[in-house]
Amino acid sequence: MGKLLYLMDNDQKPSPSQLVTIKDLEEFRTKMLMDIKMILEGHLNKTNKRWLKSNEVRKMLGVSAGTLQTLRNNGKIPFAKMGGLTYYDAAEIDHLLTAQKREP
Repeated sequence: MGKLLYLMDNDQKPSPSQLVTIKDLEEFRTKMLMDIKMILEGHLNKTNKRWLKSNEVRKMLGVSAGTLQTLRNNGKIPFAKMGGLTYYDAAEIDHLLTAQKREP
């Protein structure tokens, strides 16, 4: 990842004897926060997967392979098969967990 370099509006590098005002610091803070937000949003968007494999779903639900198979057989969890692998829609798994949530 490259360095983020914040320069004055006229793209001149500040000299060592130049004073930094509170306004300069606020502008720097605003630009830096916007850059951090963009980096985090980009990172978060990459981690969201639409389709999950069986081992990922088992970890999320805390169930064994047999229990996951039973949930599929009973129609509790929708799935798709392709090339010998079983995939689950992440939104459907989230919906299933939310529907089973109970208040204390």
